[in-house]
Amino acid sequence: MPIKPGLFGINKSNRNFTDKENWGKNKFNSSFPVSLTSYLHSKGLENIYLELNKDLKVVHNVLSAESLFGINPDSENLFFAFESPYTQYEQLLIGNIPRDDVVTHNIKSKSCLKALEIKLTALPDNSTCELKEDEYGCELVIRPDTIVYLACSIAMLYNNEKEKLRDTFGDKFEQIADWTEPASVLSYLPIMAEKLDEIFLEKMQFQEPLVLQPVWKTLGKSPQLADNCLDVFVWSNFAFTRLFIDAAKKLNNKINRQSRSLVWLFKMLYDFGKRGQMNHSQIIDELSFNTKNDKAFSVNGKVTYPYMKCDFLTEPRIQKTEIKKIILGGGQNLLSPERRFDAMIYNSPTLFD
Repeated sequence: MPIKPGLFGINKSNRNFTDKENWGKNKFNSSFPVSLTSYLHSKGLENIYLELNKDLKVVHNVLSAESLFGINPDSENLFFAFESPYTQYEQLLIGNIPRDDVVTHNIKSKSCLKALEIKLTALPDNSTCELKEDEYGCELVIRPDTIVYLACSIAMLYNNEKEKLRDTFGDKFEQIADWTEPASVLSYLPIMAEKLDEIFLEKMQFQEPLVLQPVWKTLGKSPQLADNCLDVFVWSNFAFTRLFIDAAKKLNNKINRQSRSLVWLFKMLYDFGKRGQMNHSQIIDELSFNTKNDKAFSVNGKVTYPYMKCDFLTEPRIQKTEIKKIILGGGQNLLSPERRFDAMIYNSPTLFD
């Protein structure tokens, strides 16, 4: 009996991989990373986990697929709900909860387990492709909804301690006359960062996975996969904040996208401490600071490299010859070669010989 098109480890989900539309560019970019993580697990390998330590520095640890998904990847009760809301956060928000890239469910207990943002990233990016191989980095483009999920993950830690959150923030921010005006907010950026760091230090042991970031490596700028081309990095919610808070701390004369993300996160948590809920849509819409809200921020490979630097970034653990063990049943023939990784697989039929 012929094997149907599919992806390793994704046996139950809201995507039917025999249908070509579920191999489109955006869907493949969230499905494949989940499958890759399950494949790592099958080989006895763990994900590279970026965490925040007590010095507010990003450090590397390991994270099992079971910890990432909230259930053993081999469990028959594991269900992947792609582009779905994590309903446990509904109580925290005013208005509709955004959809996350994937939410894991336990079929037996009928419960949501984990919510993950997914970023499938090319290595190297344009900013690092001319550097030495051990200095390659990846670009990350972050959407506003990621900041919402970040805020929710932190708010949940204070769901029964809202007074404590209010005490941490204090009353200094009552003096901000107009949150929508950059001039009113700019001088408060350092203290906002300081207060958020206090929260991270207090709740350090409760940080959890937020962003699943697989990397796929090419031979420099060429459209050829490196022999060792795939690996998985996972950012904890606290470690992820360094991508914009560290940058915001260096600014003192303007609000850019990264410092705006700092304001968004702070205001969501500030409102949650005061009112018990966050109006995330209103905050993002009104606190735009004259910059489009199509994305929260982006950082190139030179920015991400210091955080991600390790042997596995230079030489990922999964070889290109293993892709045929991840994409199954001729699924590569259903790909729409509109993105670089899709196109590379689609135009490399020998990978499946």
